[in-house]
Amino acid sequence: MSDKFSPTLRISDLNDFIAPSQACIVSLKGLKASMPTIKQDRVENQVQVAPPSKPLDTEPVKISLKDCLACSGCITSAETVMLEKQSLEGFLSNIKDGKAVIVSLSPQSRASLAAHFGLSPYQVFGKLTTFFKSLGVKAIFDTSCSRDLSLIESCNEFVARYNKKHSANGDALLPMISSACPGWICYAEKTLGSYILPHISSVKSPQQTIGATIKHHVCQKMGLTPDKVYHVTVMPCYDKKLEAARDDFLFPFNSMGETVNESEDLRTAEVDSVLTSGEVLELIQLKSVDLKALEESPLDRLLTNVDEEGRLYGVSGGSGGYADTIFRHAAKTLFGREIEGPLDFRVIRNSDFREVNLEVEGKAVLKFALCYGFRNLQNIVRKIKIGKCDYHFLEVMACPSGCLNGGGQIKPKEGQSGKDLIQSLETVYMEDVLVANPFENPLVKRLYDEWLGRPGSEKAKKHIHTEYHPMVKSITAQLHNWTCAKGASSTPSSLSVLQQRTLNISLSGQPIQYKAALFLSI
Repeated sequence: MSDKFSPTLRISDLNDFIAPSQACIVSLKGLKASMPTIKQDRVENQVQVAPPSKPLDTEPVKISLKDCLACSGCITSAETVMLEKQSLEGFLSNIKDGKAVIVSLSPQSRASLAAHFGLSPYQVFGKLTTFFKSLGVKAIFDTSCSRDLSLIESCNEFVARYNKKHSANGDALLPMISSACPGWICYAEKTLGSYILPHISSVKSPQQTIGATIKHHVCQKMGLTPDKVYHVTVMPCYDKKLEAARDDFLFPFNSMGETVNESEDLRTAEVDSVLTSGEVLELIQLKSVDLKALEESPLDRLLTNVDEEGRLYGVSGGSGGYADTIFRHAAKTLFGREIEGPLDFRVIRNSDFREVNLEVEGKAVLKFALCYGFRNLQNIVRKIKIGKCDYHFLEVMACPSGCLNGGGQIKPKEGQSGKDLIQSLETVYMEDVLVANPFENPLVKRLYDEWLGRPGSEKAKKHIHTEYHPMVKSITAQLHNWTCAKGASSTPSSLSVLQQRTLNISLSGQPIQYKAALFLSI
């Protein structure tokens, strides 16, 4: 399972790189995990790692996504760590139990399924509506609506930051970094911490925005309490499963379905489960359905925008269009420049790192960049840390080529290269799409009128914005992969020190200093 998550989740530091011999460090049933023992051989300065003297009886274990997120060791451990709720079984079980199941379909997943079946995205949407409703799903929505809502809030946040940065105080943090990629967010919280988190936009991703819209607004319109609705999103990325399980996206409510104080007992999630594009294909095959032969059902228009010509609303860019949309809005709002046509993104290091500038009187007043993939991400983070980053906004995605290349997308067919598949997805993604200004989306306008008030309002901050938390490494996680010796000052000659750390910990109120070293055999 771990190889399906984004590289950023798997490489956030040495503790997060999961080799075949590593296991989850979470203690199960109160038992200590079995660890190898280190013994000194008779040959001087040679250290051997001996296996446990007695094989242990093992059984499949279940660790929730909350356990994974709360743990400061690895994020995605071994195949025994089951994504219990985030599965086809959980999805079908909730339909069987009579829950009002709502599915929200991302444009990237729609493109993946369309390319696989040789259909247009609009055709796939209509046929998936037929398919899901035949299973008992109540409604299927398009996350393009929530993406536009997230984009509007992001535009508002950027303009506020930019103005504050150039005011007398000048204490706003730039660059502002996009927040839609959960792989990037998890990496930032676990590894980068307090120096980078204030730069990240507080706006929720489109997945969580549509979750908030359904659970806080649509449920009331339907006369249902949030716990009676089982909300499933279809996404291109396994990392979205982790995002949906964050405690930040659980909320308390009363019997009337209204959000209340934390003291109340009833709590539910904005997104109950996430299925990937590949899992939806698996479900179609499981049910022995010929998707191409299905009739197309009318789309659910409550949260799905289609114009008179049958085109879905969209934006430029396969990863949500954050840089494109915010750049255009900032140019118009801050400098009165209306930009027509495609933006002229310039390749810097590679196709996954591109930038676009706005010059006024010979001076670059706006400098935006797309930064996809772990390698590019590391470079830009290093510049931010030393204060040498001159960008105003960064659209960051953990996966090379962005969301269309997410780990949950349908794999290339036999004989098709990954590069060819991405090119195909980029073409299909924009089929049947009306590229429109999110501020002109009539559904989003209605959501502001009926629910949120205006961009940046207190209600918008409550439901469409969130917070991030630096993850403090636990002692267990710090020491799990390290050979430790109290007060150790020398290294065996047969080993080379790959990295050293000093850990200051407290035991029964007494400070203890451990010098820890990760050794590499030579």
